[in-house]
Amino acid sequence: MKKHVIALSLAALASGTVFAQANDTLAKIKSKGEITLGVRDSSGALSYTIGDGKYVGFHTEMAENISADIAKQLGISNLKVNKQLVTSQNRIPLVVNGTVDLECGSTTNNVARQKDVAFAVTTYVEEVRIAVRADSGINSIKDLNGKNVATTTGTTSVQTLRKNERATGVDFKEVMGKDHADSFLLLESGRADAFVMDGQILAGNIAKSKNPAGFKIVGEVLSVEPIACMLRKDDPAFQKAVDDSIKRQIADGSLAKLYDKWFMQPIPPTNTKVGLPLSEATKAAWASPNNKPMEDYAKK
Repeated sequence: MKKHVIALSLAALASGTVFAQANDTLAKIKSKGEITLGVRDSSGALSYTIGDGKYVGFHTEMAENISADIAKQLGISNLKVNKQLVTSQNRIPLVVNGTVDLECGSTTNNVARQKDVAFAVTTYVEEVRIAVRADSGINSIKDLNGKNVATTTGTTSVQTLRKNERATGVDFKEVMGKDHADSFLLLESGRADAFVMDGQILAGNIAKSKNPAGFKIVGEVLSVEPIACMLRKDDPAFQKAVDDSIKRQIADGSLAKLYDKWFMQPIPPTNTKVGLPLSEATKAAWASPNNKPMEDYAKK
């Protein structure tokens, strides 16, 4: 009987520890000696794979720097950094349920998502655009009438397109890719006439394609969206640690160097340049770090 009581007590203690760590990511990291980063496999130069389970990119390397700063803060000399592939569909649930501690991919900070997760300060400000084949004759939203438009499951790009005032009366068919690479393949193979997505994701997939000159980004800017790392809600100590690291990387110029490395220099695996200079909107976000949602950008 005594053994049974002791077992129950230990189980309760263990479950209590798990519960306590659910909203104390720093305690979880220190206890396990590891952190799990959520990464993407085709989010342009922000986060992508070069094969063999290797994930790279601007946000991926920034997240590795965040992990190193957290390790110093916690006094961990050999922090294990795990990388968990996430998709547009499962990235929020995997952060919420604790599978992923920090997701630094290509996630837009918006009011709806803030109900489920928290966001670090904005590190990239995106413009949603339209990619087409260079010989398509499509140059604007109005040219999409009667066309097949690709986007990625779990993203909001086509909804953004439909809400654009210039899309009034434009009738197009939506075709879905399971991830950004699949969506670009729909365009590349002719199953879609256009691919609507974040501009840098479009540029990154074009740069890595077999024939980059065969595609172009056209038309109006559909929306301006702040991209930021996701973490669990109600965890102020971890949020501060992440934000402090990002602010440090901004202040010492290392984030700007990372941007140049991934957007302005040849990148693997094809050693092609994305060629997207740092935008004024991203410069402004770095100058005054904040985690405002995209709805605040729309008010400007």
